[in-house]
Order: sequence, then structure tokens, then C-alpha cells
Amino acid sequence: MESDPGFLSLTATDRRLAQELVYGVMRQRSTLDWIIHHRTAGRPQKPALHDLLRLGLYQLFFLDRVPAHAAVHETVELAREAGFPQQSGFVNAVLRGCDRDRESLRQEIERLKEADPAVAWSHPAWLVDRWRGRFGKVGLRKMLEWDNSPPPTFVRVNTLRTTPEALVERWKTEGVVGVAVEHDWIPAGHAFHLQSHPPLAGLGSFIEGGFYVQDPSTLLAVRELDPQPGDAVLDFCAAPGGKTTHIAQLLGNQGRVIAHDNSSSRLRLVTENCTRLGVTCVETVSPPASPGQPGTFDRVLLDAPCSNTGVLRRRLELRWRIRAEEIGRLAETQCRLLERVATYVRPGGVLVYSTCSLESEENEAVTAAFSGSGSEFDLVRQRHLDPVHDRVDGAYVAVLRRR
Repeated sequence: MESDPGFLSLTATDRRLAQELVYGVMRQRSTLDWIIHHRTAGRPQKPALHDLLRLGLYQLFFLDRVPAHAAVHETVELAREAGFPQQSGFVNAVLRGCDRDRESLRQEIERLKEADPAVAWSHPAWLVDRWRGRFGKVGLRKMLEWDNSPPPTFVRVNTLRTTPEALVERWKTEGVVGVAVEHDWIPAGHAFHLQSHPPLAGLGSFIEGGFYVQDPSTLLAVRELDPQPGDAVLDFCAAPGGKTTHIAQLLGNQGRVIAHDNSSSRLRLVTENCTRLGVTCVETVSPPASPGQPGTFDRVLLDAPCSNTGVLRRRLELRWRIRAEEIGRLAETQCRLLERVATYVRPGGVLVYSTCSLESEENEAVTAAFSGSGSEFDLVRQRHLDPVHDRVDGAYVAVLRRR
């Protein structure tokens, strides 16, 4: 959406509204569909007309800054422009009826949060059932609330280009308000929550590589990897480069980092980020080229492809795309990848396995199977970051050492 010419032609205020409408409808889709079903006696609608009803209802129920009369009027006009002039009266009737009964419908939705949380919180039913068993009733509600809250913007200070103090001073001249983030795996002043800011891509501090947009949870894997100056490091699933450039930062560019990824186009993002951030110790490699000789890397990071259930508030489309059966399939892929990358770790070296999944099959079950009887690797430690308790995106990190 951000690259669409029509979107870019809007004013900054209208772009923010358009983005809120798109993301909001996606985030609240099941709830909106329940309202539509409830108010149209379950009659199926053409997909485009259905989307227009979602758009109007989202403004009525979840976007207080748009007056109800404006939401109804603009949606009706959109229906006419979209080729539904004969249905514009129907759209008007549904929206006005919902506006009139808004309070009673909200009460119904509140009751649904107990009776059918998958619908009320717009999550797949299989995932809600799974999380209820893991988090309990109270934890489930907190998790669903978390996923349905707009994600804040966090950044990592790039000390290859600047210092936290200098960056904060620079931000004062750019209209950026940031608050330092405090977590035990992040050095003081090295990550910030941006509470308000102009478009980041246009800031001099961004263009000149002063920071990288990155959730605090993603910094844990690199901290556990603990790269030291002079190390040879392999980042096996590297794109788009957030962890790769963080590794280089901790090395102070004094070492060698191989950034490997199956996608050469995504690897170009790694190169672009390295250039902007002043990273000079990274080499990108994609198949069929080999990342290196077996047994030659001091440290290897495998940030494995996963279900992403820990980052659903950022990846809104995933909740409607992922299926329960994919968890097992992904776990098999993760096991194969772990066996493959393990061959690159030197004796005594460190292998870090990480995901942004909350599912045990993709996390401790994978590392337990890998480090079990007959393995050359010992599981040193593992850690979960849980949105409910840690107030960051979900993540899992395991540290394994080759004997």
C-alpha cells in the first residue's frame, strides 16, 4: 500500500487515515463480518460490497474520530463509485441501522468476548483454542488484546554511526520524541520507543544510518549469540538484515559475517541496510553458493522461518493465512535447517536458534530433538519472550554449544 501512487499522492493526514482503515479492517475482520451477518440475515454479499460494509462499520465501531454521518455518507458514495449504485440504498440502510443500534451491538460484542473470543477478537478459532490451553482464560484475553493493539515503533541505535546521546540530540531538531527502552537483554540507551515522529524515511538521522527500526524482542537472539571482535559469524536466514547489522555493530566491524538467505532479492535489502548503517564486515551469499566450509564458524545464528504467532499484531494478514497444520510442517523444516547449519559450527562454537513463534512445537521441541541423545550439541539455555509478561513481541531463543 505504501508504494501505491494514489496513496503517496494523499496528504500526510489522509495517508494516516487510509492506513488506519486498511489495517483496522484487517485487524477486526471477524467482528465486522459478525455484524454484517447479524444485520443482513446472513445473506451473502458480493466481495467488493462486503468490503465496503466492513469499511463503513469499522469507522462506526472502532474509529471515533470519524463522525458517524461522514462514515455513512462516504461509504455510500464509494458504493456508487465502485459500480453498486443500485445497492447504495442497501449500504445506507445497513450502516444507519447499525449506527442507531450501536450501543446494543457493542454490548453484544462484549458478550462475544466471553462466548466466542475468536469472533470478538478476530483470531482463528484453532489458535484461540490453542492459546486458551497455554495462557488460560485471563492470559488468552491479554494476548488477544495485545494482538489487536496498534504496534508501537521501536528503533535500535546504530553505534557504528552515532551514540545514543548524539542521536537524541539530533532527534530534537527533527521532531522525534523517543523514550529509552529498558530490558535486561538491551544495553541502556540502545533502544527507543518512538512516541511521535515525522515519516522516518525522510529523516537525516535515518538516512545517515543513525538507527534501525526493530522491535526489542529481535535483539535477544544477537545478545545470546554474543559475537566478539574477530569472530567468524554465519547468519543463515539473514534478510532483511536487522540481526545481521546488529551482529556487525557488536563486532564493531572487527570480524567476518556471512549473511545467507535463499532469496537473492531479499539479500539486496541486507546490502542496502549495511550500506546505510556503515557495516563493512558483512558478505552476502545465496544458493547455489555455499556460506563457507563446515566447522569454521565461531558462531552461527539460525533465525528460522516460523508461524510468526508472536508477531501477529505486526503481521496482520498472517492470522487469516496460517493454518493449524502448518505448525507441524514448519517444525519439520526447522529441524532440517538446524541439522544443516550445525555443520558450520566449529568445535566449541555456539549455535543460536530463534523464532518469533509462541508454539512449543517450533521452539523447545525442536531444540530438544536436536540436542538429544547422540547429538554433538549441548543445550546451554533457552528463553521465551511472551507479550503477556514481557510486553514485547513474542520470541524464542536457544543457545547450543558444540562439544
